[in-house]
Amino acid sequence: MMQRARTLFLLVGLMLSANARAAWEVNMPEGVTAISRSIYDLHMTIFLICVAIGVIVFGVMFYSIFAHRKSRGAKPAQFHDSTLAEVAWTAIPFIILVLMAIPATKTLIEIYDTDEADIDIKITGYQWKWQYEYLGEDVSFFSNLNTSKEQIYNLRAKSPEYLLEVDEPLVIPVGKKVRFLVTAADVIHSWWVPDLAVKRDAIPGFINEAWTRIEEPGIYRGQCAELCGKDHGYMPVVVDARTEEDYQAWLAEKKAEAAKIRELTSKDWTLEELVAKGEPVYNKVCAACHMPGGQGMPPVFPSLKGTPMVTSKDMIGAHVAIVMNGKKGSAMQAFAGQLSEVDLAAVITYERNAWGNNTGEMVTPKQILEFKETGEFKAGL
Repeated sequence: MMQRARTLFLLVGLMLSANARAAWEVNMPEGVTAISRSIYDLHMTIFLICVAIGVIVFGVMFYSIFAHRKSRGAKPAQFHDSTLAEVAWTAIPFIILVLMAIPATKTLIEIYDTDEADIDIKITGYQWKWQYEYLGEDVSFFSNLNTSKEQIYNLRAKSPEYLLEVDEPLVIPVGKKVRFLVTAADVIHSWWVPDLAVKRDAIPGFINEAWTRIEEPGIYRGQCAELCGKDHGYMPVVVDARTEEDYQAWLAEKKAEAAKIRELTSKDWTLEELVAKGEPVYNKVCAACHMPGGQGMPPVFPSLKGTPMVTSKDMIGAHVAIVMNGKKGSAMQAFAGQLSEVDLAAVITYERNAWGNNTGEMVTPKQILEFKETGEFKAGL
């Protein structure tokens, strides 16, 4: 008995301690935008109305059970067909629902008012990354998980932003209305940032709209909220809200990067340069399926080490085609729209010369550009 009492005492102490209660965040976040606060206020209003209804209903019920129990000699009343009672229990809930619908409708109208946006950003979900395209600005990039494999496999200490960090965040200015056009290229995803009160499904072939206007600079994190495949948990969202000056500086830098990539397409590359550039591209976009050593995970993800596809000179065109266009009915994605001509040429060249393949063959950005235009691979460009 003493042991049970001691155990119960320890459990109560843990429940009441600050450390134990620190993670008991059961309510939704208030957010950092006007619309997120409107949603929070609506949530709390409806919640308090429901609490009040529950207190009244259960209060009357428990009082009736206690005050009219059999031990006190209460006798059940015999009545039926009370028109007044039927009107009351129909009219009162109707009035309550109407009163709840007024603020809910106002908030919903505000949520879906995407007109007169200052910036339009197209968001495309891929397995398992996001593409951000700033419409009218000639800026587009992919955002990938930046948590290392060593942390995921518990070989290194985890950072505070474990699984919520990316290599390229979505950068937007504060004080501007930003419209998001959300879609997907493969399966259903869901772009969700709780602090912004934005959650939109990304569905292939459809475009869903959302918007935000952030008031203060900061980093806001979210995740894909749809079960989109085996690496669903490795698809975070990071929004970097900056001042207008910082945003314009970042935008100019991204435009300069895009111009530089276009220039690199016409450069005469060496085999060593392409292999060196292709290795980090492979590790970022290919290694998750085909493994860092190229051995793959057959039969779903075939090996790239010593296989005819990447070692036979006669199959170099097929190698380019499958990287560019993917393979229907398999997990192999089409990377033609995901990577630049330089990155495509580099990663294909790397695959043909890594892990002992050593073909000495290279694919140039000019050949990739020609393939995009004609649909055919031409050697010697």
